[in-house]
Amino acid sequence: MDSQTRDLVVFAIIGIIAGFLASLVVGGDGLIRYLITGIIGAFVGGYLFRALGINLGIRNAFVSEIVTAAIGAIVIVLVARLIA
Repeated sequence: MDSQTRDLVVFAIIGIIAGFLASLVVGGDGLIRYLITGIIGAFVGGYLFRALGINLGIRNAFVSEIVTAAIGAIVIVLVARLIA
């Protein structure tokens, strides 16, 4: 497997885990929903943390990305519910 494919697989795994964790907090189910909210949450969480200057202090990069994406996914789901 080349590095680009591996990166996409890792990104998808992070998205699924983050979406699942977000669903535990705000509800929802389904693998595709986990993936979509987790991937969008990764971008939103990363942007918010950089804009606000927040550093989680987690030394493990994989865990840090999952937590950031999960928090971003929670924000996305809550905003979507407020709009709908």
